[in-house]
Amino acid sequence: MMYAVIKTGGKQYRVSQGDEIAVEKLPGNRGEEVIFDQVLMWATDQEIKLGTPVVEGVKVISEIVRQEKGPKIYVFRMKRRKGYRKKTGHRQMLTRVKIKEIVIN
Repeated sequence: MMYAVIKTGGKQYRVSQGDEIAVEKLPGNRGEEVIFDQVLMWATDQEIKLGTPVVEGVKVISEIVRQEKGPKIYVFRMKRRKGYRKKTGHRQMLTRVKIKEIVIN
């Protein structure tokens, strides 16, 4: 089993071939190919390769499944005894991608 740790949108994800993950919004439409070249680590059953900070010559190829919105996050601010209350909400734009393969040169 081969897996890799990629960095995108300021976050890190552990991915294998066939995985489907939701990442920060990426440009592109459904069916388009996305290449993640910031691979921090990749591993097989016998070998582990760590990057400093990235592993050279390794990339993860994925395909956009859909563009979507994440769950609603509520932000509530209040100052006690002052009558101040403020409630706002936010839904993050996400891109769901399916990992096609991990390419090692």
